[in-house]
Amino acid sequence: MRNIILIIIALLCFTTTYAQMPDGYYDSARDLCGEELRQKLYSIISSHTTLGYSELWTAYRQTDLNDNGKIWDIYSNCNFTLGTDQCGNYNSECDCYNREHTVPQSWFGDATPMKTDLFHVYPTDGWVNNKRGNLPLGKVSNPTYTSGNGSKIGPCSASGYSGTVFEPIDEYKGDLARTYFYMSVCYKNKNLGQTSESMFEGSELKPWALQMLLQWHYNDPVSQKEIDRNNAVYALQHNRNPFIDCPYFAEAIWDGHCDFESCLSPLETANAETYIPKLSASPNPTNGIVSITSDRTINSISIFNILGEKTFYIEQETNFAEINVEQYESGIYFVLAIFHDGSSATTKIIKY
Repeated sequence: MRNIILIIIALLCFTTTYAQMPDGYYDSARDLCGEELRQKLYSIISSHTTLGYSELWTAYRQTDLNDNGKIWDIYSNCNFTLGTDQCGNYNSECDCYNREHTVPQSWFGDATPMKTDLFHVYPTDGWVNNKRGNLPLGKVSNPTYTSGNGSKIGPCSASGYSGTVFEPIDEYKGDLARTYFYMSVCYKNKNLGQTSESMFEGSELKPWALQMLLQWHYNDPVSQKEIDRNNAVYALQHNRNPFIDCPYFAEAIWDGHCDFESCLSPLETANAETYIPKLSASPNPTNGIVSITSDRTINSISIFNILGEKTFYIEQETNFAEINVEQYESGIYFVLAIFHDGSSATTKIIKY
């Protein structure tokens, strides 16, 4: 059992990155945590090429086309042709696409370089974009409007905010969470909270917003779409989104977990096709139900205590499992997921 736990701990300390990046890009952030890490990432990514506003239309050819060559819209199920369906006027959903500032321009006073930063300016359906307006993101309880792909507007049900919010579908919640983390770091010296509905105070995410976005980040792991978009934006702006390259940076800065060391030494050096699956546990720390999620189908899940004793085992094809740890003693537990090809991934649970 001791060997098992040592292997698990070693795996936890050897977490891979998700995207190709220049050698040594994050080396200066090694061993940092919390605000010190946020400051270092700011110094790495803040000096980037500023695009012109009209350049965004052509940039989308590189950053936001799906496999069918259509605009990849995160707000609707519409199929837009690059250029041809560019807004323009619109009277209903699917009329045209425009440049959606997922962090609304009014929040930062329409200032550059935020106004043209591709990491948060996505092409989206013009009608749905207009419906969203300057609303914050949030969890909707009773929607007053629902778009074609299920995005919703309505009263916020997330603790800490009671106004009207816009809720994207689950598939893009992690994408937008990592977008907001990027904005908080890249524009650390800017005021992103110039209006009352902003999710920021200065460049800091408000507590209710941070808690919700961390949950979205854990529940919706980095996708291939994000990896490809990160690389495409890097080719244009010459900076990267650290929270796509290394998802554990978010935990290290805002959630007190610093298990990201090997994000700085990618495994994908010899073989670009090599891929290590993502595994996460949330909420974490927890005193009850914990959700185990992965971006691949899991064959089995085991949980071990710090003595190497197995406290839980399930064998079923899933990429999502809910486990009740309410009766566990307080402490650290290690989760081991085995996939069909024999590969594995690990994470930890803190039971309080």
